[in-house]
Amino acid sequence: MGKGFEDLEVYQEARVLRRRVHKLTRLLPSEERNVLFQQMRRAALSVTNNIAEGHGSRSYLYRSRGSVCELQDDIPACEDEGYFKKEHLDDLRAQTGTVMKLINGYIGYLDRMLAKQSRPSGHLPVNPSDAQRIRPSPNQPVDQSTR
Repeated sequence: MGKGFEDLEVYQEARVLRRRVHKLTRLLPSEERNVLFQQMRRAALSVTNNIAEGHGSRSYLYRSRGSVCELQDDIPACEDEGYFKKEHLDDLRAQTGTVMKLINGYIGYLDRMLAKQSRPSGHLPVNPSDAQRIRPSPNQPVDQSTR
């Protein structure tokens, strides 16, 4: 049995990022409760949600990467408004960079795995369950009309 998403380093680091964002957003002024507060928390949650939802699927990892980019854009907004100390925002920037590198690494890993699984027909299964749907089982009759 393979690793679950919770065992992945990228997921674990994304959880650290999410916790940091949650702690930091608690300190935002009340006028930001309905805007920046919710935006940053949704983006941080989206990173881990998409890693979990798409475990082994690149498309969801691209969504996670987009959510990290949203957070990277929210940091200057906090900085411009003077909401936090520079060192707190620098720590958050570093954490988003770490998570982004890990997501990119995981996407690269999946790309390499897909290249190994490539079939002469050009079909690339996205994950093992897709591979089973593409390839008939030994007991399943092959529809000769599609060949």
